[in-house]
Amino acid sequence: MQNPHDIDPTETAEWAEAFINSITANGEERGKHLLDMLIRTAHQQQIGWSPELVTPLVNTITVAKQGVFPGDLAIEEKIASLMRWNALAMVAKANTAYGELGGHIASYASAADLFEVGFNHFYHGRTSEHKGDLVFFQPHSAPGVYARAYLEGRLNEQDLAYYRQEIAAAEIGVQGLSSYPHPWLMPDFWQFPTGSMGIGPISSIYQARFMRYLSHRNLLDCSQRRVWGVFGDGEMDEPESMSALTLAAREKLDNLTWVVNCNLQRLDGPVRSNGRIIDELEKLFRGAGWNVIKLVWGSDWDGLFARDHSGALVRALSNTVDGQMQTFAAKDGRFNRENFFGQSPELAELAQGMTDEQIDRLKRGGHDIVKIYAAYEAAVKHTGQPTVILAHTKKGYGMGHAGQGKMTTHSQKKFDVEALIEFRNRFNLPLSDAQAMNLDFYRPSEDSKEMRYLQQRRAELGGYLPKRVIDCERLAIPPLESYASFAITPDDKSMSTTMVFVRLLGNLLKTPALGARIVPIVADEARTFGMANLFKQVGIYSSVGQCYEPEDIGSVLSYREALNGQILEEGISEAGAIASWTAAATSYANHGFAMLPFYIYYSIFGFQRVGDAIWAAADQRARGFLLGGTSGRTTLGGEGLQHQDGSSHLVAATIPNCKAYDPAFAGELAVIIDAGMREMLTEQQDVFYYITLMNENYAQTNLLSGKEKDILAGAYLYQPAPPTAKKRVTLLGSGAILLEVIKAAEILKRVDIEADIFSITSWSELARNGHQKLQAAFADENKDIGVDGTSEYETAFISSLLSNSAGPIIAATDYVRAVPESIRAYIPSQRNYLTLGTDGFGRSDTRAALRDYFQVDAASIAKAAQFCLHSSTSGKLKAGL
Repeated sequence: MQNPHDIDPTETAEWAEAFINSITANGEERGKHLLDMLIRTAHQQQIGWSPELVTPLVNTITVAKQGVFPGDLAIEEKIASLMRWNALAMVAKANTAYGELGGHIASYASAADLFEVGFNHFYHGRTSEHKGDLVFFQPHSAPGVYARAYLEGRLNEQDLAYYRQEIAAAEIGVQGLSSYPHPWLMPDFWQFPTGSMGIGPISSIYQARFMRYLSHRNLLDCSQRRVWGVFGDGEMDEPESMSALTLAAREKLDNLTWVVNCNLQRLDGPVRSNGRIIDELEKLFRGAGWNVIKLVWGSDWDGLFARDHSGALVRALSNTVDGQMQTFAAKDGRFNRENFFGQSPELAELAQGMTDEQIDRLKRGGHDIVKIYAAYEAAVKHTGQPTVILAHTKKGYGMGHAGQGKMTTHSQKKFDVEALIEFRNRFNLPLSDAQAMNLDFYRPSEDSKEMRYLQQRRAELGGYLPKRVIDCERLAIPPLESYASFAITPDDKSMSTTMVFVRLLGNLLKTPALGARIVPIVADEARTFGMANLFKQVGIYSSVGQCYEPEDIGSVLSYREALNGQILEEGISEAGAIASWTAAATSYANHGFAMLPFYIYYSIFGFQRVGDAIWAAADQRARGFLLGGTSGRTTLGGEGLQHQDGSSHLVAATIPNCKAYDPAFAGELAVIIDAGMREMLTEQQDVFYYITLMNENYAQTNLLSGKEKDILAGAYLYQPAPPTAKKRVTLLGSGAILLEVIKAAEILKRVDIEADIFSITSWSELARNGHQKLQAAFADENKDIGVDGTSEYETAFISSLLSNSAGPIIAATDYVRAVPESIRAYIPSQRNYLTLGTDGFGRSDTRAALRDYFQVDAASIAKAAQFCLHSSTSGKLKAGL
């Protein structure tokens, strides 16, 4: 078709003919060179033009380039059909029985072939020679992965019958199947939690980068391994999904392949009803520097494209918006003949000779095993860039009138008899009508050609996936005194706990056995935290080394990047930094090689900003340290509301395997870090630590002898009151506010009130201990809880610790009152308990002004203690203010 804006069609035709002749004679590379030359020429002439980032809606891998498919196509199609059936039966059977369990069928129905080609030809399992590929599975497709594990013999029918019934399964000794990929719930099966959409994509990028980090530091050879991610097109709307695309391209992560399942639908409708999501994603990924492979149409379209000499088919497809494309997916062959091929005489002519059933069976590229293999093979062979495969599919593929392409298909969980029989017939499944209606699972005999083929393919690729394996060595931790003597006995030297941490980290990096395993991580705040001295000591990791002379090269703290650099400096991206931390914190499982990450950041930018990613790391059984710097609502003076943290310890307490500490002194911090390293690297416990640090300089007292165990339990007696004192109160404080508590005790002493002072290192550990004691009391059927004020839970650690103190108890923190309120149930019942905290929005001012404003300064604490003491003696105070 002639372009109406072409002022000289003859000249245009001559240019096109000359270009085609050059390609024919000299090959594609010559064509690329000519195009590059023309673009440079256009730029030199200052013509405001750049190549369009969107290519026609056809397959990137042409028929001539797709090569020979190496597998048995018939067997692989049959195996994929069995997977689809067993996944459908699993979800439908559970919801027929209970009606409330949920589950998803349509996503896997669209992605089944994408998964199967990976399983049969590309995903490497872990062996002694190959550490295995890392595969991030689309969360809503989990039933399909379970269905494959059932055929492989890793799961049985009873396991499938307890899909999404983990509690009931445990009661009868059966493996319950989690809703989505959850390593915490299925620790031998799933590697990565992807159920909070968007977390999987960014995690996969940083896992691929961390593998390069391990290789470049000569710690582990990951050169033959890949990271695969199968994600949904709707999921690409999550900001985390797109936030690190340029990093992957900048780092040239050609060990990373994404497969975006473009079924054009999210949960409630089309992803881009009035546009084309494949076009949009192609622009985004090409613009970010990725290699883009479009896998759009199946093999049965090849003949149509070959006969389309006028280009009518390509134009029609490229001009069809996704909302209409979804309608074509939901309708039958007759409708598509009339409404798609009926758009023009050229299209109608292409459809001549095809039956309505043949039109209905035209496959999109993501359902064609041969085309999928060609795309995957091209991705694996591509170098210098990460690759994304945009695979066009139908959501609910094969579900017929019950769900294919329908708005409601994401929530489809039940099927009537007609739909089940239709599905059985559509995929030619070896099921009787009765078996189909009964939703019977189907597994061929072990000696069938399908089962032999399936097992052989996985054996050749190194074993089953997904599979989580723990086989890393236990690491010995150096004695505390060897690297932390300055913190244990600081002799009242003034410094901040942030500086204490940085010095501890620097010393640990020098230890022979452990130093190389440590991964310091920071999000563009290294100088803020005083870490610049580490630049020269261990360097900042860069995949290309340092290609410039830094401005501060003459300084002892100059910026130094290196290929074998140890620090991961992630720029202004907390999401990227926590993804890096997670990659390092799970290295023990994913690589069989334990690493120990320390990620330090402004505490407000942790649980509040990337809390979902931290929760996913917990699910993944991460082991490492999160350091919340400049913590609290009053320690970061002038920064104000958005930088002041009053809630991180509250959120940290909600994560079961997170141990959160708020130490006040250097010795406390050293004891906590030492214990954490031993717990994670020597004992190999699946825990991680959150420790808050202050930037406030104050005198650091020597570690009190014999208090290590109490520090780790959450509290210790820092300073006792004279036992003969007539008027006594008990003061609890954590972090920087402990100093205000100590000052408050001095104020009280002037009015003849003595104070027992307790340093609270962890409110959440105290609360957990108390709850565990309470649960134990409830669980003991022979224990009489009693009604006289005594019960088993009063033997909680904090209750026992406070038993030798006296008077009302006043607790003060730099966090919201809900943090110290968490232990109220375990305070001795006859004692009044008042909590002081920093509820509300932060402010900009000095530390002194802020503490006065929130009433957590020494004067406020002393006043509260006097009030409580008076109210206790008069019997007026029974609850916290």
